[in-house]
Amino acid sequence: MPVTYETLGRVAILTLNRPEARNAINQEMADAIEAAIDRFEEDDDAWIAVLAGNGLAFCAGADLKAVASGAAGLSTERGGFAGIVRRERAKPLIAAVEGPALAGGTEIVLA
Repeated sequence: MPVTYETLGRVAILTLNRPEARNAINQEMADAIEAAIDRFEEDDDAWIAVLAGNGLAFCAGADLKAVASGAAGLSTERGGFAGIVRRERAKPLIAAVEGPALAGGTEIVLA
């Protein structure tokens, strides 16, 4: 599962979970991020979310192997890059950055 979702009280924890690829964004990851945000926005018991990365990097940006293979889908229609960069949200989302946030990973942090 490229993004895990768990709750601790009123906090939803969304974790990027492709540590073997330094949490690089491919289409599956972008779709999973958007789905996790949808779930958070619809969860009346979750008031705030934290976005974290599993492994040594928060996010290495675009998955260059996916781009090189021609499977360059890295975004969603509603959310833009990684399903999050252009995404409108009604609830606060905090990026808990531990490790590098490179290129598109920085975009995710800023979003």
